[in-house]
Amino acid sequence: MTLIKSISGIRGTIGGAAGDGLTPIDIVKFTAAFAAFTAQNTTRPGRTIVVGRDARLSGPMVKQLVIGTLTGMGFDVVDIDLATTPTTELAVTGENACGGLILTASHNPRQWNALKLLNENGEFLNAAEGARVLEMAADADFEFAPVERLGKVYTNTTYTRRHIEQVLALEAVDVEAVRNAGFKVAVDAVNSVGGFAIPELLEAMGVENVVRLNCQATGEFAHNPEPIPENLTDIAALVRESGADVGFVVDPDVDRLAIVCEDGNMFGEEYTLVSVADYVLGITPGPTVSNLSSSRALRDVTAAHDCTYSSAAVGEVNVTTEMRRTGAVIGGEGNGGVIYPALHYGRDALVGVALFLTLLAKSGKKVSELRKQYPQYSIFKTKFQLKPELDVDAILCDIKTKYAAERITDIDGVKIDFENSWVHLRKSNTEPIVRIYAEAHTDREAEELAARIAADIASH
Repeated sequence: MTLIKSISGIRGTIGGAAGDGLTPIDIVKFTAAFAAFTAQNTTRPGRTIVVGRDARLSGPMVKQLVIGTLTGMGFDVVDIDLATTPTTELAVTGENACGGLILTASHNPRQWNALKLLNENGEFLNAAEGARVLEMAADADFEFAPVERLGKVYTNTTYTRRHIEQVLALEAVDVEAVRNAGFKVAVDAVNSVGGFAIPELLEAMGVENVVRLNCQATGEFAHNPEPIPENLTDIAALVRESGADVGFVVDPDVDRLAIVCEDGNMFGEEYTLVSVADYVLGITPGPTVSNLSSSRALRDVTAAHDCTYSSAAVGEVNVTTEMRRTGAVIGGEGNGGVIYPALHYGRDALVGVALFLTLLAKSGKKVSELRKQYPQYSIFKTKFQLKPELDVDAILCDIKTKYAAERITDIDGVKIDFENSWVHLRKSNTEPIVRIYAEAHTDREAEELAARIAADIASH
């Protein structure tokens, strides 16, 4: 059993002993701490928290515990039930709520669940806020409400429709162009909430031919739910065999978007953001942001539009903070996470689908042809197992010294930018490993770069 406590939330496997998995006791403790933190920090006049969940099997059980705890802490709860992560984020502001809880373990397998914590703006807590919630949970620094101050529960299942309406209202989304294109679109939603959200969006955009795969929100994930190529062989075959113009794949909470070309080849999750950003910059020039482990292709595309690019530490909240600082018009993460501030500051696959289909319709090209027009890079990811006696921070300092002639960024581990490639080293907070991400123009070059840096670490 596993329980991981971090600033982005609390995730773990269901079952086991308290403190060793995401048990009912742990769920209550962390929910109560979040409620107490929210009561101390919100500027909203009422006491309301929004709760949404993905379709995983443990969802109903976790939701009952969370809602019971929140009402026990004196908060009213707006239960939007099955909903995507970005839908829940929008519901927080839609309800003028004090915060929100998303019950999802994102791309983790079926035995996992998590509590993701939102502030009153429908955005993830920052590092200091997340740390404070964990501290309050560890100290049991919360007090339940007396009977006369117990909260009430309200059910509102309209937010998927509202989310779609807000996406379609964006100036950058051209519903008429998509409708006239007559696209045939395949969707793999891994039997979670994307199974209804994405087809509903497509139909609202005038896509009459939607081919569904794993679109029943049962929580019985048909494959490993992380939308990476090795898990997407079925949708690739379906796109080819059905003659679809494009395939869309989302993770269980629908904040990541992978795209399949009409020939069944992967568009590349790094290029979801790159392609959408290229389209957005063409109509709204401005800065862009991605995290340090995302492809250099976004920087190149941004420069081609005579705009400025900047990078942030890994983590959605770090990206959105940098986007606000720079006034970015588009940003996100290379895992298929598109953040479009014109709607909200959160990764949103529905926005990604709508913008990409608009781009595709206006371009008149096939998806594979679109892909070829962007800079070609390959990312290789590996990890280095550390011996117990090794000092990770000292090793990273040595790496910085060795490559001091290159451009070094150390806001999140160590990233070394070479002329035609880069490598990013990050130590894990939960395992004795260093994660190594390397990007170059070819698979071989990226793998060789990662191996060279791994050898540098091994020499210690």
